[in-house]
Amino acid sequence: MADQQGVLITGCSSGFGKLTALALAGRGHHVFATVRDLEGQGARLAAELGAGGAGRITTVEMDVASDTSVEAAVRALVEGGAEIDAVVNNAGLSAMGLGEGFTTEQALRLFEVNVLGAHRVNRAVLPLMKKRRRGLLVHVSTGLARIVMPCFGLYAASKAALEVLAESYRYELAPLGIESAIVEPGPYPTALGKNMLGPAEPARLVDYGELAELPARMNAGLAAMFEAAGAPDPREVADAIVALIEAPAGKRPLRTIVGGGAGQALGELNAVAERLQAETLRGQGLGHLLAVVAAD
Repeated sequence: MADQQGVLITGCSSGFGKLTALALAGRGHHVFATVRDLEGQGARLAAELGAGGAGRITTVEMDVASDTSVEAAVRALVEGGAEIDAVVNNAGLSAMGLGEGFTTEQALRLFEVNVLGAHRVNRAVLPLMKKRRRGLLVHVSTGLARIVMPCFGLYAASKAALEVLAESYRYELAPLGIESAIVEPGPYPTALGKNMLGPAEPARLVDYGELAELPARMNAGLAAMFEAAGAPDPREVADAIVALIEAPAGKRPLRTIVGGGAGQALGELNAVAERLQAETLRGQGLGHLLAVVAAD
C-alpha cells in the first residue's frame, strides 16, 4: 500500500472522476471529490461516494469555470486542515460535429472548462505545494489531442491546449519539486460522451453533402464498440491515474496513454515529439531542465 495522500479530483459526478475517487479511496488515500453542486444529484452522489469510499471521500462543491468557486473550495479545504498532495484535473466538456456549425460561444465554453478550469485549479493549489516543495498535477486529456480526427476539432483543440499548458508547467515546476503529468485516454463509454455538445447552428452544414452524415456514422461506430463484448472499461483510466499518484516522486512520466486503437501510433508520435522537444530546449540553453524531468 502506497503512503496515504490527499487528492483533489475535479468532475467527479460520473466517469473517470468518480471511478478514480473510488479507486484511490479503496487504496487508503483521502479524496476531495468535486461536483458543481451539493444539492439534488450532487447530494445523491455524495452519499454514493461516501458509501463506497470507506469514509475517505469528502465531496466538495466546485465549478471549475469560476475563479470564485475554485478559490473558495480550496480555501475551505485548507482551513479545515486538508492537505492536497495531488490534483487530478478531470472536469471537462466534449464536442462532436463539423466545426463550422459550432458557435463562438460554444468554443469559449469548451476552453473555459477544459483549459482555464485546470489553470484555475492549479493556481489555487500551487502556493500550497510550493511551500512543501512537493506535489503532483495530473491533467486528463485525450488521444485526440495528438492524433487528429474530423468532427472533434474544437474538443481536441482544447485538450491540445491543455497538454501544452501541462507540459510547460512540467519544466517550470520540476525545480520546485512539483510534477505535472498528462493522461491520454482512448475512447471509453462515459457520461462525457453522452453529454457532448453538438453544433448549435446545423443550418450552416446543409451544403456539406454526405460529410454532414459523418458525425452520426462515427457516433454509431462508437456506440457499437461500447456495446460489444470486451468493450473498453473506463476503470483502466482510473487505474492509470492511481498508478501515477502512487509512483515515486520524480519517476512519473510526462504522458501516459490508456487504451485506444491508435495507442501505438500515439506512442510513436509522443516519442518523436519528446526527442525534438529535448533538442530544442538544449538549443535554447535550457538543457538543465531536462535533467530535472528525466523520469520519462
